[in-house]
Amino acid sequence: MVGPARPQFVLFGSSIVQFSFDSGGWGATLAYLYGRQADIVLRGYGGWNSRRGLEIAEQVFSKDAAVQPSLVIVYFGGNDSVDPHPSGLGPHVPLNEFVENMRKIATHLMSLSEKTRLIFLTPPPFNEEQYRRVQEFLGNNNRVSGRSNEACRVYSEACVKLCQEMGIKVIDLWTEIQKKNDWQTTCFIDGVHFSSEGSKIVAKEILKVLRDANWEPSLYLTSLPSEFGEDSPYDPVNIDGNTTINQSKRWAKTSFFSELSNQN
Repeated sequence: MVGPARPQFVLFGSSIVQFSFDSGGWGATLAYLYGRQADIVLRGYGGWNSRRGLEIAEQVFSKDAAVQPSLVIVYFGGNDSVDPHPSGLGPHVPLNEFVENMRKIATHLMSLSEKTRLIFLTPPPFNEEQYRRVQEFLGNNNRVSGRSNEACRVYSEACVKLCQEMGIKVIDLWTEIQKKNDWQTTCFIDGVHFSSEGSKIVAKEILKVLRDANWEPSLYLTSLPSEFGEDSPYDPVNIDGNTTINQSKRWAKTSFFSELSNQN
């Protein structure tokens, strides 16, 4: 633990989480905006499904840990929703089992601390045409994804229903992404994983949940104290030549944060 202690936000899931720390990714955006307020911790593993997430949940989130996360953002479902393979191998998880796995993951996370908050992300849409074109470009003309946008819808709706039953905050990415008129050409890099434009939507939706949640204490950006946020004579000198410019809230002047703040 690098001190002083401050809130810990853990991103838990599959490649949608792992790749979120790439340039322009939604995890990277959260890490930048919360750079003086909270630690954003990555626990995302490419190719994983809800079965593997459930298997390791108690290892990643130990009840005996000295510090429990203030927030866990959970994403599984895209890999679960792929078609089953005849061999029985592969990431497919039947819908009913997926729901129960997510219920058990949520139950474990809620048992960590009375102050541990959850946000679940549903599977986003799948851009079948873009996936096909990318595979053709890579020379994988015969590669079959086993994915469909319809399956993503079904698993997304099941995740939303579970979260409503359990009182968990949920972001319906399947619906939110498709609200953007040009989502098929702007939101993904390969039909599955987010581009910076798609990640921007995810980050905004997460921040809106954090802004609007009636959690005590609030985990929204402007509600958390800024670490070492006091004025300092070593900060850049203001135009008046007599004062300095406090650098602890530079995010407040970013176009991304201004755009979010102007939303209803």
